[in-house]
Amino acid sequence: MKRRTVLTLACAGAIGRAFAATPVRVRVETEFGNFVIQVDPDVAPVTVANFLRYVDEGYLEDALFYRLVSLANQPANTPHKIQVVQWGMRLPDGVPPPFPAIKHETTRDTGLKHKDGTVSMARAAPGTAAGEFFICIGDQPELDFGGRRHPDGQGFAAFGQVVEGMDVVRKIHAQAKPQQFLEEPYQAKSVKRL
Repeated sequence: MKRRTVLTLACAGAIGRAFAATPVRVRVETEFGNFVIQVDPDVAPVTVANFLRYVDEGYLEDALFYRLVSLANQPANTPHKIQVVQWGMRLPDGVPPPFPAIKHETTRDTGLKHKDGTVSMARAAPGTAAGEFFICIGDQPELDFGGRRHPDGQGFAAFGQVVEGMDVVRKIHAQAKPQQFLEEPYQAKSVKRL
């Protein structure tokens, strides 16, 4: 009887693992080449679901790489400088995103950190993130929970990682100008699940 119980529990554990969410990969094609983002729904469920909804419903097919933040184009008196490539829908002011903004999943909650190649949510106040994302160039701890880049100290919601083609992301970042926002953004050619 005891052996049967142990076997039953072992099988139940294996079945549970089989049904656990597995990481998902998304390929982003650009004029500079392609890169792949991996996300794990088990780690940041709200933020990953939001990103994949934008991908699956085609809202990122025309995504723009529109803000390139480098050490050189931040004011000299900026105390907590970062380096990122910001991209997404870039809707005009006053135009709402196609889906409601999402709950803010902090790095304190997910355990993720803003490392080189981390993909995260752009936001204003907590709970305002929707269809704008950024990719870290180098480690950016000031973007984590408790970091000082955002005055509220809540950090940004990291949710994925570039696992292939980080050299392509660096090529995009190398196009940085003296101003962070590009007058002529670069457009993605395709953003799809693998």
